[in-house]
Amino acid sequence: MEELVIRDADVVDGSGAPSYRADVVVDRGRIVSVVKEAAAAGCQRPKAVRELDAEGLVLSPGFIDMHAHSDLAVLRDPDHSAKAAQGVTLEVLGQDGLSYAPVDDRTLAEVRRAITGWNGYGDDIDFDWRSVGEYLDRLDRGIAVNAAYLIPQGTVRMLAVGWEDREATPQELDRMRQLVAEGLEQGAVGMSSGLTYTPGMYAKDAELTELCRVVASYGGYYCPHHRSYGAGALEAYEEMVELTREAGCSLHLAHATMNFGVNRGRAPELLTLLDEALAAGADITLDTYPYTPGCTTLAAMLPSWASEGGPEAILKRLGDEETAARIRHGLEVVGSDGCHGVPIEWDTIEISGVSDPGLGDFVGRTVQESADLRGESPWTTARRLLVEDRLGPTILQHVGHEENVRAIMRHRVHTGGSDGILQGAKPHPRAYGTFPHYLGHYVRELGVLSLEECVAHLTSRPAARLRLPDRGLVREGYRADLVLFDPGTVAAGSTYENPRALPTGIPHVLVDGRFVIEDGRRTDVLAGRAVRRSPV
Repeated sequence: MEELVIRDADVVDGSGAPSYRADVVVDRGRIVSVVKEAAAAGCQRPKAVRELDAEGLVLSPGFIDMHAHSDLAVLRDPDHSAKAAQGVTLEVLGQDGLSYAPVDDRTLAEVRRAITGWNGYGDDIDFDWRSVGEYLDRLDRGIAVNAAYLIPQGTVRMLAVGWEDREATPQELDRMRQLVAEGLEQGAVGMSSGLTYTPGMYAKDAELTELCRVVASYGGYYCPHHRSYGAGALEAYEEMVELTREAGCSLHLAHATMNFGVNRGRAPELLTLLDEALAAGADITLDTYPYTPGCTTLAAMLPSWASEGGPEAILKRLGDEETAARIRHGLEVVGSDGCHGVPIEWDTIEISGVSDPGLGDFVGRTVQESADLRGESPWTTARRLLVEDRLGPTILQHVGHEENVRAIMRHRVHTGGSDGILQGAKPHPRAYGTFPHYLGHYVRELGVLSLEECVAHLTSRPAARLRLPDRGLVREGYRADLVLFDPGTVAAGSTYENPRALPTGIPHVLVDGRFVIEDGRRTDVLAGRAVRRSPV
């Protein structure tokens, strides 16, 4: 007898088709049968060792977070309710061009320091891997939800070139090609870039194109955080479209927003650009989070020249009065490339977390507010934070526009991604709330998307991008990565004031047919594993 039958569920199967009532039978991690309208037809209903009454609940495929920053969190926190409680059953890690494989000892130390604001320094982690394959093997020991991995181009450049702002030599480019190929062979699904983050941003288009050719040869995709989301955003999107066209590579645009005052109301221009490329045969998808503020590190705002050489070089420049004055001018007057070409507005920069608990009074306030309290300039406050916290502060940047958010999420190639940074005392609520916020706020309350459309955006569409042949739909033979939620009550619990509150209305989540959330509570099941690239 099979293990589980989910009885009388309202199945929203991920295809975008209308929902239907069914009994769904699960056994050994797979969906073995879907019996539609079993009760109404008066037919013999399926039996199982366990029966779960799903009356009043929607059954859908598990949600796929196309942009996650849980690279260390999945190892540090076996509970990982931040994602499991949302109904997320698969996360895509290695984002924004910076992560922890492939590395050598030197590069590992550098990348840990560079993205401590994203993931913590990792003193509690045994970094017993160096290659992509070894990292995926580490995930296979058991994690809360499944995880796929993108090769981080910035880390690859760090390993082959270093932190210098220069073109790679032919030998260095060959080394980068080799590293990307090895990572893909070991199971990565593609490559990411962070083109406003050092050292990845030092790569010219020709270098990125060559690496994308390697990605394309393995059937992977390129996921760039491109060169600007502010001034020049449309040109930056167009650059990525042209670059991947030249390379013959699939493109997935990371957190595809149109932020800052210069882009208010300009989402239709972006969507027109994408529609024209799609009509010409391009393979493009994108992800967004359903919130207006962005989230990154305070150090990411700095001009790229100030970041050349890595974290210690940044701190040295910040300690020099003349150089610090140049940095301030770049931020406040010119508009640094780290701040997307827009002069920084300190009243939009809210400190969301620090590494040093002694600096906790800054958390939850904008830089401008903290400066006013101290009777000093915002730059003095920001500089102090960067130096004393050794580049650790994370920020919320309140520069988004609701009309752009809604327009982009309606697009036919849209998928969901939390871009969730789990570090800090007051992280962005998207880390804990993205997927129920789509379902509760944008589907039920606003009607921006129908329930069936939204579920397709969060399930089958990302599964197709990842080329996963047996995930993302409620179908016989598919993986039993499933979520049951109440469409009338599902909502994000997380807010800006209480960002770690868990969602409501999601009583059950299954990974590989096993309950990781049961009756609204996290079980001790670690059913997640690494999801490796399918062979071409």
